[in-house]
Amino acid sequence: MEKYLMAIDAGTGSVRVILFDTLGNEHFVTHSEWTHNEDKRYPGSMDFDINKNIGIISNLIKEILSKSKVNPENILSISTTSMREAIVLYDENGKELWACANVDSRSNDEVANLYKISDTIEADIHHVSGQTFSLGAIPRILWVKNNIPETYHKVKYVTMLNDWITYRLTDVISVEPSNGCTTGLFDIKKRVWDSTIPEKVDLRNDIFPIVNESGSIIGHVTEEFAALTGLSTQTLVVAGGGDAQLGCIGMGVINEGDAAVLGGSFWQYEYTTNQVEINDDCKVRVNCHALPDTWQYEAIAFFPGLIMRWFRDTFCELEAFLQKESGESIYAQMEKRAQSVPAGSNGMICTFSDKMNYFSWKHAAPSFVDFKFDRSFNKATFYRAIMENAAFVTKGNIEAVSNITNMSPESIVFGGGASKSDLWCQIVADVLNIKVKVPVVKESTALGAAICAGVGAGVYRSFNEAIDQVVKFEKSFEPNESNRFIYEELYKKWEAIYKVQLDLADQGVTDHMWIAPGI
Repeated sequence: MEKYLMAIDAGTGSVRVILFDTLGNEHFVTHSEWTHNEDKRYPGSMDFDINKNIGIISNLIKEILSKSKVNPENILSISTTSMREAIVLYDENGKELWACANVDSRSNDEVANLYKISDTIEADIHHVSGQTFSLGAIPRILWVKNNIPETYHKVKYVTMLNDWITYRLTDVISVEPSNGCTTGLFDIKKRVWDSTIPEKVDLRNDIFPIVNESGSIIGHVTEEFAALTGLSTQTLVVAGGGDAQLGCIGMGVINEGDAAVLGGSFWQYEYTTNQVEINDDCKVRVNCHALPDTWQYEAIAFFPGLIMRWFRDTFCELEAFLQKESGESIYAQMEKRAQSVPAGSNGMICTFSDKMNYFSWKHAAPSFVDFKFDRSFNKATFYRAIMENAAFVTKGNIEAVSNITNMSPESIVFGGGASKSDLWCQIVADVLNIKVKVPVVKESTALGAAICAGVGAGVYRSFNEAIDQVVKFEKSFEPNESNRFIYEELYKKWEAIYKVQLDLADQGVTDHMWIAPGI
């Protein structure tokens, strides 16, 4: 009787439940898009709706069991992964008090007050935690303290979103390092909570649950959750991790010098190392990898996947009609058309995300610049320009990390939804001027969660053994030499235009696409 591993993958824009066999083959998937809404009272807020979203997850589990006809007792174990930075606060009885999604930016005042403590406080914390105030939990928990103190006084625990799903499965509250470190409250080298950091910022230091490394057994599915979903109480629940780190596991990116780009709602560039040093020149994140004694330098591009979804939903009504008629997806139709657009999109530049500067993280207003009123600038041209912009941001981010490590990757593993597009893969190879490898399983984050589940259940003796068995590559893309020169010139143009666009946003002439709290 075939055995299965379940992954629950809670991203920024959607959530998936996937069943893998023990060889890493994806068998069944259920999926739902979801949104995180702003509370109009608090500009920049991005609330995570606990009750609605656990209902979505539960229904997806029920749906996959119904669709697959798999006996729940043949699901050996479950692990979870999620967007990083999303946090959940609980009271002493385990009741969720407050939760926010990952790009919540309501805490401007809190960040401004943190800067008043000391000119160097953010850098001091970054040296220990690898994080800044841009996305970390410190300003958000301080916001709760300042704005809803009755909630703050009830807080007993803080966890990340993937840990919350694990809690709902097991009734055990815990945190794993790869996502927990993004709070900014971890000692990055020791991979545990650091009680001195909350003391520096006037936060309580008694709200931190136990830490379990990824792949550790947390417990079994509870009777309550089994009754809700149809899962078996015999199924183990195993600590998972943050989406980028588990995506790297699902692509085999675990050794010194391995590098990956995960192309989802955000694009993350990850560079793996077995030793980490943080100095004043480090303007990127440093995270725990989801393996002991392993870390990653990370640089993030904002919203490439979400921008594609916006483009699809806003401009592709005809393609949506054709999708219903033919079954060919909107993205597949647009890719065919974009392939006929010359490299460089006829000189048009798209701007959304800037290169990462973790200490002054802000993005210009989204724009398309230098297009002309002729038929060569059509919908496909704009579509391709979005693809090229994502690759330009990635190039800048790789250069930033290479300046810290004094090492550049020889190749990149490209995963996530964007890697399903051959055109996007080729554009990335051309812009970066290095080989791009694409794994068979594109949803590498979910595969990474399944690998964690398998390690915890003893299916694999180690992460290395699991990767040897299940991670395989489908395609590789070599850089096109003629396109390389086009993109080198266009990248310089993109940098110059972005600087001007950012200046306009800084002056208040336009609105920043996103700006970190307190900047």
